[in-house]
Amino acid sequence: MMNHRVNRRIFSSALLTAPWAATLTQTAHAAVGQAAPDFSAVDTAGKPHRLSDYKGKLVVLEWTNPGCPFVQKHYSGNMQGLQKEAVGKGVVWLAINSTETGSGDYLAPAQLAGWMRNKQAAASATLMDESGSIGQLYSARTTPHMYIISPQGQLVYAGAIDSVPSARVDDIRTATNYVRQGLNEALAGKALSVASSRAYGCSIKYKA
Repeated sequence: MMNHRVNRRIFSSALLTAPWAATLTQTAHAAVGQAAPDFSAVDTAGKPHRLSDYKGKLVVLEWTNPGCPFVQKHYSGNMQGLQKEAVGKGVVWLAINSTETGSGDYLAPAQLAGWMRNKQAAASATLMDESGSIGQLYSARTTPHMYIISPQGQLVYAGAIDSVPSARVDDIRTATNYVRQGLNEALAGKALSVASSRAYGCSIKYKA
């Protein structure tokens, strides 16, 4: 059973029931089945990235926060394995941290890069979103919160990484991994059998 500290931090969101608007290249919000809103951000090394630069490739967006027990659960090896598998198939994997600078969970770019290195993560890039504008654009509510964007630029999946909403590592092996399933279906040219699910994890510490 999860302890009370974890219970207080858990946050499950109903997907796309309260869309946010944010102005990046345009005013829009993410919705499954529609064009994924473009955005730009710098990674932990200061290199700029724009989502539209990756049109023609499958893209995964992964909201992360190393201080979250649910992120720690999946970074016991599950998330890194999925990243390596996806990137090895030509998928672009963008980890995004929307934790605001005043939060106790905030890690500066060099610290976050160090954590990802220590975990042997294989994301294509780790993006900084301290303002929360990208997270709000995509209605990201939890860490982790996962999205898949098709090569045509359409949002085809939004929700949880898998089907068991817990912070227990042992639950990974019995869960259906929606991201792996969705990527395999997309790579095979099939429609996703699960296009959305209820995200679970820690609430994102957005800037007030």
